[in-house]
Amino acid sequence: MKTSSLMPGSAGHAAIVELVEMSPEGESPSGSILSKARSFAEPLLLTQRFETGEDALTHADGVNFILSGIGAPPSLRAAAYLVYASEYLTQPEEIIARSFGEDEATLVTHTRKLVQVQRNARDAMADDVDGPLAAEQVERIRKMLLAFSRDLRVVLLRLASRLQTLRYYAESKQPCPRALARESLQVFAPLANRLGIWQIKWEMEDLSFRFLMPESYKAIAKSLDEKRLEREHHIEQVRAQLAQALKDAGIPALVQGRPKHLYSIWKKMKGKDLPIDRVFDIRALRVIVADIPACYAALSRTHELWHAMPEEFSDYIAKPKPNGYQSLHTVVRDEQGRSIEIQIRTQAMHDHAESGVAAHWAYKEAGTKGYAGVQAAGDFETRVAEARKTVLRQLLAWERDLAAADDAQGEPGHKGLFDDRIYVFTPGGEIIDLPSGATPIDFAYTLHTNLGHRCRGAKVDGAMVPLNTALKSGQTVEVVSIKEGGPSLDWLNADLGFLKSQRARAKVRAWFNALAQQATIARGRESVEKLLQREGKTAIKLDELASRLGFKSADALFDVVGKDEYSLRNIEQFLRPAAPEQSPDELITQRIARADPSKSATDGKGVLVVGLDSLLTQLARCCKPAPPDSIGGYVTRGKGVAVHRADCVNFRQLAAQQPERVIPVTWGRQAITESAQYAVDVMVEAHDRTGLLRDVCDVLAQGKIHVLSMHSHVVRDRVTITLTVQTGDTSRLNNILAKVLQIGGVLRARRK
Repeated sequence: MKTSSLMPGSAGHAAIVELVEMSPEGESPSGSILSKARSFAEPLLLTQRFETGEDALTHADGVNFILSGIGAPPSLRAAAYLVYASEYLTQPEEIIARSFGEDEATLVTHTRKLVQVQRNARDAMADDVDGPLAAEQVERIRKMLLAFSRDLRVVLLRLASRLQTLRYYAESKQPCPRALARESLQVFAPLANRLGIWQIKWEMEDLSFRFLMPESYKAIAKSLDEKRLEREHHIEQVRAQLAQALKDAGIPALVQGRPKHLYSIWKKMKGKDLPIDRVFDIRALRVIVADIPACYAALSRTHELWHAMPEEFSDYIAKPKPNGYQSLHTVVRDEQGRSIEIQIRTQAMHDHAESGVAAHWAYKEAGTKGYAGVQAAGDFETRVAEARKTVLRQLLAWERDLAAADDAQGEPGHKGLFDDRIYVFTPGGEIIDLPSGATPIDFAYTLHTNLGHRCRGAKVDGAMVPLNTALKSGQTVEVVSIKEGGPSLDWLNADLGFLKSQRARAKVRAWFNALAQQATIARGRESVEKLLQREGKTAIKLDELASRLGFKSADALFDVVGKDEYSLRNIEQFLRPAAPEQSPDELITQRIARADPSKSATDGKGVLVVGLDSLLTQLARCCKPAPPDSIGGYVTRGKGVAVHRADCVNFRQLAAQQPERVIPVTWGRQAITESAQYAVDVMVEAHDRTGLLRDVCDVLAQGKIHVLSMHSHVVRDRVTITLTVQTGDTSRLNNILAKVLQIGGVLRARRK
């Protein structure tokens, strides 16, 4: 198996030296953190094996070697040991943070979480190599994307780890699980490609191809091997010929043969339906020169030397690939008519093609502020933020590639798998996950609830935009806020399009619900304080009063009083000293003596009769009874008998405190005539939606129920509607409420 590494003097090697010089730990070039990490992990990993059968320490050594080959810094290579060692520690984060610092502990945590996600979802992979990804797999890829966004070094660790596992299966001659090989081919290799890490990409593709399609792999390998000596002789001949031609033209250049990748050959054969002798990059050269002008000079000399095939020419220097790859690609035919693919690039382009933007980000960001929580506070941090955005945009493009691949399959249920989410950036380069169509206000609430409340404007990619602008993946969003303030009611208007996220909508509703509750509490406080003034009890402590009345706090008491759900008479009775006891019969007798003798108040059996003109009774406001409700009477002081519903909470409390004042009552003939109408409170609980109130009122109107008043209260996505209606028969009202319950979204409809 062929591998490559950076040579001294290359740009990647210089980057490592730069990293060591700027390292916050002040490490020497010997990489003491790397040796320290291996010494720390060795006793933990020495006797351990992974579920793949790999020796744990050998795997960590292999990951370290692969990371070294793409120019990763010693601190990242050290993490390869710490990630695996953490599996065998009881408190890995604390121990690693204490021994190696918070930065390494954070990297280990993020990597372990991603590994767990992969383990949990890999079984969802099917055996079909070219089929669309399952929905579970797509969701896991999204989680991978978010994991990468928290710490991009996770990208390099996971790619290197997967490549090392594939190497293990190849070297040990053991069968590789198809799910693992397919995941490597369809997820990890495209990710490496998007990030431009070619040396990992091609090897991962070839190994996966070998495990998934062994017959095709062997056929191509055999075809290449049959003419290997002839081809190698020819390549060396044309290499020397081109090197001499460039030297004669005064163009310093390094000309070398380019590795042949079997999977790439197979894809070209399959995609263009070509025999193997028509695949041009079987014979390939790479030319590395000093600068860009030398690239074009070398191209010109090459075309003078051999016959060029114009349809096979690509200029990736003038128009780089999306992942930053640059090179000149041309195909020529030699004197015998054999095709040769030639790539021409500078040393910097070559280093970038081998290591990609991910490695570039890794060593550029390892500054005094470490990898996490970078803020664009200065020139260095600004460069870091831009490098972070560059890589993250490639991750987003990688996600779109996967979605497009699924769309191309034409499978129902797979089109638009990623269309429901977008990913945007903060000015510091942090990625934020939002629902598709989200606005700057949704973005602000995702960052912090208080920032959302104070949001008054937004900049997208540096330009001011309206707050209801739909954001797109890859944009950078900056929130313009005020020091104090709250949201606007307009934000809850769905037609205006200010909010897409249900989470943000719930936070805006919570703000206004809190304001409404504060107003209710203030109203209740005012009523209670006025009562205390009338009773001469202003010295009493409000919290103590609430506690003795059975409430958790004074605000809880004020809340129910402000909503008219708790009668002030209960507080009056609590505050007033007990009067000399007088039997209920004596009270009734006194009222009868003062009443109109022409109107009967009792039935002669000691049961009080409730009628429209009864002087002895009044209907309680707390429960608003109406025929044919089961009722009970409570003898008040100086105000006759209060008639409550038998299930009224206040009535039960009064009956428990003073049972001697409770008397039996019943509805009289006058109370149940057709002309008798009673005010009754009705409560409807439902999922909030447009047109709900209209539908409820329509049902009530069809049942000829007159609505006297209405109040609504919204909490998150639920609304509670309290209506005071007029009815002469509550049994008929119950039938109407049963119809209300059938309205879409209604959860409960009942008497209050």
